[in-house]
Amino acid sequence: MPILMQSPEESASWEWELDEFAPPGLDSALATAVRMSEVLREHGLLRLDSVRWKWFAKGRGSVGITTELAVPENPTKEDLSRRITESRPVAYPNAEVGALRFSGVGSWFDAEGTERRERDLVVLTVYPEERHLAAEVAVFHDIWGYCDFRGEPHPEVQARNAPRLASALKALEQLLGTTPEPGEPTYFGRADGFGLEMPDLIDGKGPDLTDRL
Repeated sequence: MPILMQSPEESASWEWELDEFAPPGLDSALATAVRMSEVLREHGLLRLDSVRWKWFAKGRGSVGITTELAVPENPTKEDLSRRITESRPVAYPNAEVGALRFSGVGSWFDAEGTERRERDLVVLTVYPEERHLAAEVAVFHDIWGYCDFRGEPHPEVQARNAPRLASALKALEQLLGTTPEPGEPTYFGRADGFGLEMPDLIDGKGPDLTDRL
């Protein structure tokens, strides 16, 4: 059974500024996350099972506490809001929620077309700031690009998976009413349109990135 290599930082990400889509704040961020997760689930890329965030205090920053909750595959904004509020640290009654990272399992296809499951195939993050609403979709595996992390071309794998990611990103663009901006490039790649940037090839191979895995 093929084993996917997962990079410690994203190989590509897409960011949406959503001030024109919805007001800022926690409830709005949760409603946005629910709607975005529905699109990703419909494309087989993310079946939610957890959400994780850090707590912050005004004038102090992080209070050093991270919370992770198990969530149903089809959460509601109301349930998420209630459970997050109930999780506020007793020692910090005025603590605020930081970036919300939604995780789960997604489906991918190997070179022979066999469907596989992988955790954190796609990760959704929403930012519930008081004055600004934003969201990000990030990927951490090599199945979306022309080469694997060893630099070996695998066009069959890319052809079976990259179009699914592109379709989901286009559906999110339609839902949110705005085009995403590519996230910052990392050692493992960067976004180019609705896919990954083509690496520079030498003798038909891309760079070997396994030294940082």
